[in-house]
Amino acid sequence: MTEESFAEAGADGATGPDDLVRAVEAALFASEEPMTVEALSAHLGQADIRPALAELQSHYEGRGIHLVERGKRWHFETAPDLAHLLRREKEELRRLSRAATEVLAIVAYHEPVSRAEIESIRGVQTAKGTLDVLMEAGWVRVAGRREVPGRPVIYATTPEFLAHFGLRSLKELPGIDELRAAGLLDPVDDDMIEAALSGPVSQERDALEEADDRDGHGDDDDDVT
Repeated sequence: MTEESFAEAGADGATGPDDLVRAVEAALFASEEPMTVEALSAHLGQADIRPALAELQSHYEGRGIHLVERGKRWHFETAPDLAHLLRREKEELRRLSRAATEVLAIVAYHEPVSRAEIESIRGVQTAKGTLDVLMEAGWVRVAGRREVPGRPVIYATTPEFLAHFGLRSLKELPGIDELRAAGLLDPVDDDMIEAALSGPVSQERDALEEADDRDGHGDDDDDVT
């Protein structure tokens, strides 16, 4: 059923709830990328597809694939408990340096954030290559420029970041107490993580650092892998 015919059928009342559920399921299955509610609705003649999504999500709960929402985009994914059956014997591990891990945490908890703001929280200069690594991984993106003197570039996380870490939105990021309780914090990392979650960011420092960059005082390298 084409988009036009679906819209016409819906207007005439000839398309039942089951047809809409099947149409949403087919659209998501055939799509090469996750789709927003708005994109799905537009594809299906502006139909109200939220009840269909809820029904599909309930239908696939407990099955081999799940219908999930990540960053306001919907897609099918393998059930987490079956991942070991699909994992290739030889995996290419993506390991981040300590510097990249710190920067990623700061971007996630403070976005949108500039490089100078990142440095203010970390207390050290951040090599441009560190941000490049995170952007190449698809987890960080350029989100525009801060409207302050020098108009520094600001960074934010991507939907791929949410999908990789199994988050529906940044609101699901754990707090420092949750990280400690899960045993995920090295005592050496405590101060940095606490700063990333709650440390103030100075826009004045941002402008000064960007001015330094224009004068040729830029990235002092820190290790990146």
